[in-house]
Amino acid sequence: MTRPLPVLGVVIPAHDEAALLGDCLDSVARAARWVADRALVRTLVVLDACADASAEVARAHDVATLAVDARCVGRARDAGCRALLRGRPRPGWLATTDADSRVPPDWLLAQLDADEAGVDAHVGAVYVDEWGEHAPGTRLWFRDVYDRAGDPHPHVHGANLGVRAEGYERCGGFPDLPSGEDVALVTALAAGGFTVQRTRRSPVLTSARRVGRAVDGFAGRLTELGSTVTADPVDHRVSP
Repeated sequence: MTRPLPVLGVVIPAHDEAALLGDCLDSVARAARWVADRALVRTLVVLDACADASAEVARAHDVATLAVDARCVGRARDAGCRALLRGRPRPGWLATTDADSRVPPDWLLAQLDADEAGVDAHVGAVYVDEWGEHAPGTRLWFRDVYDRAGDPHPHVHGANLGVRAEGYERCGGFPDLPSGEDVALVTALAAGGFTVQRTRRSPVLTSARRVGRAVDGFAGRLTELGSTVTADPVDHRVSP
């Protein structure tokens, strides 16, 4: 008897992301095709207080949506995860990314491999697609500090995160936070004795906009760095 394919859930919170959401969904669809012979992928866009055409973009890509009025990325991300877990077929693994990000073709392959290896959480890295809005020192900090951290790296990004459904539920899921919900979840998993894998495999490409959707999120952190980091034009080192 043929065993049913494992189910991977993908949650993408979006608040007025019509301009970037289509590229994100294209990348997720491509990643889903890479694992089509090994897993069933269920993708859900959580439309958080959207007043733009984000819903239309999701429909054009034949992707399921959930409308919420949370105005909070932690609450939106959790609502999406719990909606998938209530549905059928129920995913055994949940992956999350952001609407302003593009996942690599092997992104879900890496998540599936983590699941099959018995890992409880897969914590990935990100790269930035365009530095034009930021000071040179920010880009150099990212290259010389962020990008040179070896594995297991210290970073946590909701744009590149995966977790086993059992661990997610036992740790309470993403907390109701306007930012840092990803860090809080990974911290709870580690404290609960779950296996957390931190790897640079399959980094996600994300935007470097100065004004992000989440207060104190990745965009805010980059902007803060731009105001505190200076670049040495001679040797390209960075200093606080």
